[in-house]
Amino acid sequence: MRETHLRMERQTVKLGLAKVVHDLFPDESLKTSYSILEGVFCNLAGSVMSPREVKAVDEQLREWVASGGDIRLLGRHGGYYRYQVGDLVVDAVYPANEDASRVEPFALIPYSYGFIVDFGDIDKGNGSPLIPPVHLSAAYENNQLWLGKIDVETSADVNLWIEQGRSLRLISIAEALHEKQLADIADQILAQRRALRVLLIAGPSSSGKSSTAQRLATQLQVNGFKPVSLSLDNYFLDRAVSPRDAEGNFDFDTIDALNLPLLRDHLSRLVDGEAVETPIFDFERGAPDEQTIPMVVGNDQVLLIEGIHALNPAITGHLPTAQLFKLYVSALGGLNIDLMNRVPTTEIRLLRRIVRDNRYRGTMPADTIRQWASVRRGEYNHIFRYQEEADMMFNSSLMYEMNALRPLADECLATIPDDSEFAATRDRLLNLLTFFDPVDSKGIPCNSILREFIGDSIYTDPDWA
Repeated sequence: MRETHLRMERQTVKLGLAKVVHDLFPDESLKTSYSILEGVFCNLAGSVMSPREVKAVDEQLREWVASGGDIRLLGRHGGYYRYQVGDLVVDAVYPANEDASRVEPFALIPYSYGFIVDFGDIDKGNGSPLIPPVHLSAAYENNQLWLGKIDVETSADVNLWIEQGRSLRLISIAEALHEKQLADIADQILAQRRALRVLLIAGPSSSGKSSTAQRLATQLQVNGFKPVSLSLDNYFLDRAVSPRDAEGNFDFDTIDALNLPLLRDHLSRLVDGEAVETPIFDFERGAPDEQTIPMVVGNDQVLLIEGIHALNPAITGHLPTAQLFKLYVSALGGLNIDLMNRVPTTEIRLLRRIVRDNRYRGTMPADTIRQWASVRRGEYNHIFRYQEEADMMFNSSLMYEMNALRPLADECLATIPDDSEFAATRDRLLNLLTFFDPVDSKGIPCNSILREFIGDSIYTDPDWA
């Protein structure tokens, strides 16, 4: 699959939007805010759009496409592709077509104070209507409100803090927000204490699920809970009967790779206060170990389950909803390069994974990039479809993280040679990083979610356990 921001036909629509909004609302500025699977939420910076105004944009955009438009690449400038679009000059981080008629089918859907540019879940191929992302929108808007309070909107604003020698204050403010949000989530969970038996935490690759789970567990202990962790990884099927994908490779991302009958049985019994013998999966042998782990969840305890399938109803659909609290974790971003150019959340997670896997798992950056397409397919098939079923959503992004990742990511990406099939991806990511001034990681707390990727996390210390 190709990411939304890498499809030139979609970037061409974005150029057209900039042109049409400029023509219809010359005193306004278009802002591309956040992605929604195969679409993106846009709005006028500082203004509310009515459905009538969205319809006008839609109609004029379609006329522009039908006419073939007028797009000309002027060249590269400061990390951007600079385009002449009619009488408007537009800077774009990702390239577009110079033929306005070469666009993917799209729909403009009024939503909240702006609109969603929906490309119809093309990768799914099922023609499903877009489901309004209530939780995703709330998480993004909360982050925008907070950034506004400290006068931060773009990467240039963060760079200014660093240039002024205030990076430690910047880091401490960002980390304090995470701590406050996790404390608020713990308080929400406390409100359900009488009935709650299971806390479920899910999210895509490199979203920071593990650190989030550990930090939330600490906040729960402050609130009087005693979390007991259950790992879904221990419920993998024996490799001999594990499902394979279309290429014949083991598909460990599908929920069918888990021993669901055993898992569901154990969950039911644990919720009822019974003791069970939970399995231990031996990844070297690809089979469950002969040893097991005795487990029981007492009345003053809560079962904590973290994993990519944690929100899938196939696991917990047999349990009463009142006994469950579902948390979705992802690096949702929220910091733009400028109003027109957002930082794709996928790129943030890919850079996190490249740095972590190279530094602590011995995986070369080229191999991480090679695996990424498969990882993303698994996310679309098994994770994103359940994100709106969460009770709450946690944005694990930190406004300074691209600055902190830059020195490490630059070093990793430099190992990819010019003749590599991934040289274009290397150059794309290096270009994105140029918009962020590097910051020293020494001031990042040991319990920061970012430490899960750059190292020295308190949660990997043997004394933590």
